[in-house]
Amino acid sequence: MDKTVLITGGAGGIGSAIALKLAQEKYNIVINYFSSEAKAFELCKKIRKECGVKCLAIKADVSKETQVDEMIAKIEKEIGAVDILINNAAIDLPNLYNLKTAEEFRRVLDVNVVGAYNCADRVYRQMLENRFGRIINISSTNGINTYYPMCFDYDASKAALISLTHNMAIQYAPYVNVNAIAPGFIGTEKELEGYDEQFLKQECEKILLGRYGQPEEVADLVSFLISDKANYINNSIIRIDGGQLNSN
Repeated sequence: MDKTVLITGGAGGIGSAIALKLAQEKYNIVINYFSSEAKAFELCKKIRKECGVKCLAIKADVSKETQVDEMIAKIEKEIGAVDILINNAAIDLPNLYNLKTAEEFRRVLDVNVVGAYNCADRVYRQMLENRFGRIINISSTNGINTYYPMCFDYDASKAALISLTHNMAIQYAPYVNVNAIAPGFIGTEKELEGYDEQFLKQECEKILLGRYGQPEEVADLVSFLISDKANYINNSIIRIDGGQLNSN
């Protein structure tokens, strides 16, 4: 296999699990990061050593078009065209509803939505020319039917990403499959940080499987969706939430 995957926000949590999983399956990997430089380079070193594939770690703020252009140009020069894009980069700035600011709202939308657009807009033409491409947008059940006023801007961004997925799928057809994954409560280090045992217990009680998910389970779904086994899956929003009762 000689396909290259770009994973935005790929240094930790779900992103790093996706990077490791796909590297094990012999995809070349590009880890985009913005603030987690040490983690990104450590992961890249691990992938090269253990998986024997090409791996780059590139810093870029995906909300900035010029930085995305520079990132893609570097990938094309050092590895080749991006065949698969995983739009995983996201920020969340939780705060009491009445303390939120328009500036915070714009920043969340810029990274979570405009960032996904910037990356897709930069790679889709080459995908069309190659007559092959896969784009997966990592949304959330927060964008479907799980709402928290403390992160209403994040929720709005994930709903927008779902709408963007549908429009991209139409625009990039028939050679580029565009789907979104909507994880529920996934037990990443960042997700669990600051929560007490009682809160985690209450959240797990809302999930039919009685537990929060693992980043590796999201990575398994990504692996399937970019494989030939999923060639006929397009323009779909797939929840992975253990049967979360309020996200259907």
